[in-house]
Amino acid sequence: MSENKGRVLVIAGSDSGGGAGIQADTKTITALGGFATTAITALTAQNTKAVTEIHAPPPEFLNAQINAVYNDIGADAVKLGMLHDTDTITTAADFLARARSEQPGLPVVADPVMFAAAGARLLRADAEQALAAQIIPLATVLTPNLPEAEHLLAREIRHDSENLAAAARDLRKLGAENVLLKGGHLQDNNNPTAHIIDTLAGADGEIQFRHRRLPVRGAAHGTGCTLASAVATRLAFGDSVSDAVEKAREYVRGAIAHAQGFGHGATPLHHGWRSSV
Repeated sequence: MSENKGRVLVIAGSDSGGGAGIQADTKTITALGGFATTAITALTAQNTKAVTEIHAPPPEFLNAQINAVYNDIGADAVKLGMLHDTDTITTAADFLARARSEQPGLPVVADPVMFAAAGARLLRADAEQALAAQIIPLATVLTPNLPEAEHLLAREIRHDSENLAAAARDLRKLGAENVLLKGGHLQDNNNPTAHIIDTLAGADGEIQFRHRRLPVRGAAHGTGCTLASAVATRLAFGDSVSDAVEKAREYVRGAIAHAQGFGHGATPLHHGWRSSV
């Protein structure tokens, strides 16, 4: 591999609405000065309101996409998004084993995409065990939101700082080196809390990041994809995990604050906000 920096290989699904998935990943990596290559795990027909159809290419074609870009361009980090089914998960895990043998310590940011914001299932139920067994132990940073964390831990997580920290620690026991438990789904009496708490758990303990929730129409669309890709980009440039998370959170908050209001459902972020303000 060359000595280039900032190359991020994204293995994830496509969002035809442009707010999440591969589209959000590519916009984010580009906005942060990186270079994105992609291997698409699934095509979705979706917009800001709903996912209506999912089409997954065969694993042989996914593998061909991965090899085409990795063997030529290489990668300084890998970002995993929607993996959809067991065959896709196994294909990604086999590649990561190979890449790590060639590049020990290659950063892997895994966003365990299980459900769309509108509720559609993006990871098949029969693939959850494969995700836990094959992908999570390879993650440098695992980035679940609260519903995903509750699903992975098979328990409800109370929405206070102590229980969020405990949940992040327990998620690390699944094998990830670090866990960034996202707090955007924090609820108080079934309403979104005024403040969000994101919890980063690593070998040295937990760091909690707090900020006031930014007002958007409905929910912000694509924040999880964007945050994971921003973390991966900063890791690709050599940042520590804690620095990468802090910079990624700042970028996402700006993208929410400058959202342009497209669509009629959840609000897509403005990924290019730094170049337009």
